[in-house]
Amino acid sequence: MKASAEAQLKLLELADLDADLSRLDHRRRTLPEAQLYNQLKVRHDALRDEFATLEALLGDLERELRKAERDVEQVRARIDRDRTRLDTGQVSSAKELESLQSEIASLQRRQGDLEEIVLDVMERQEEAARRQRSLAAERAQVAREQEEAAARRDAALAEIEEQAAGAGKARAAVAGDLPADLMELYDRMRAQHTVGAAALRRGRCEGCHLSLNTVDLARIRAAAPDEVLRCEECRRILVRTPESGL
Repeated sequence: MKASAEAQLKLLELADLDADLSRLDHRRRTLPEAQLYNQLKVRHDALRDEFATLEALLGDLERELRKAERDVEQVRARIDRDRTRLDTGQVSSAKELESLQSEIASLQRRQGDLEEIVLDVMERQEEAARRQRSLAAERAQVAREQEEAAARRDAALAEIEEQAAGAGKARAAVAGDLPADLMELYDRMRAQHTVGAAALRRGRCEGCHLSLNTVDLARIRAAAPDEVLRCEECRRILVRTPESGL
């Protein structure tokens, strides 16, 4: 393949622009601000889910508390009724009196057990409510941090896009001045090796960073200025420069 020495030198400019675009793309994909935002989003979502779980738990505890309190009231009402029977002398036989006193004692034990349940539910209710308040505060804090991270991410992305647009415009201008067959070869090498063209400097290919042997250097010296050369090791387009050491 033939191409003017000037066109071949432009390949190095094109390779530098492609390297800039690759760096910008890598920065875009690995942006710390975006990673922080994603981490905060995961945390915020987890807090939201835990908050919803606690909200459901508090609803269950409220229903459990109301039932336990109703049970206590029912037992207390039976105790009061039985005591009224005792106090008003409605029980005449000793056997019935003993049975009623035994029932009152049993109901009092039952009342004590139910009141323990009420206290337990209230304690769990208080703990769940305290945890929910803590979650609400943490959610608000994470939401603020997430908003700040989003602003920094968007600013960084805007800067990257501006730089990428400039590099892309410059690349299009350089590529537009190059022969189609040279660009086709360059793009093919770039697809295979990331860098499509490399300079020959001081007898070394800047693409694979290997020094050329004496035979290859002699072949390059003998080649016409418009002949498109390839590195024997990496197969990239090898561009001669004043620093080639030939």
